[in-house]
Amino acid sequence: MTGTEFGSIEREIYVDAAPEVVFEVVSKPEHISEWWTDDASFTVRPGATGEFVWGDRVDVVAMSVVEVDPPRRFSFRWCYAGGAVSDDDASMLVTIDLVPAGEGTTIRLVETGFREMGWEAAKLEEVYNDHVSGWDTFIPRLGDYVARLVATR
Repeated sequence: MTGTEFGSIEREIYVDAAPEVVFEVVSKPEHISEWWTDDASFTVRPGATGEFVWGDRVDVVAMSVVEVDPPRRFSFRWCYAGGAVSDDDASMLVTIDLVPAGEGTTIRLVETGFREMGWEAAKLEEVYNDHVSGWDTFIPRLGDYVARLVATR
């Protein structure tokens, strides 16, 4: 595989919940920490900054909210290399689109920015594959969490 192949990761899952419910789950820190991170802190508004935390603060990643369009889209940048996040920094963009589908919602997640990081080919492939593996784990967890949440409402 060449580095030019590592442009984006796209995942899609259907959940049996309204887009309004799903929007909360993908955009609010208290929900994100139930299916993806161990902790998250940020305000849900464009330009807000915060962090995602895994483990006992073993991995802390800066993030910034890019777009908030309830109940259709939530996007953020997260900084792989540490430090603050802006459009010019070493960061990836995650866009989550919510599309009504029957009685539920199709969640479409796209992560981009890998090739723009300027990594040499082996590092690009390693990080890209790590993120593929991560989303392959966390997107099903997102679906499971939404199902549990809806069942308790």
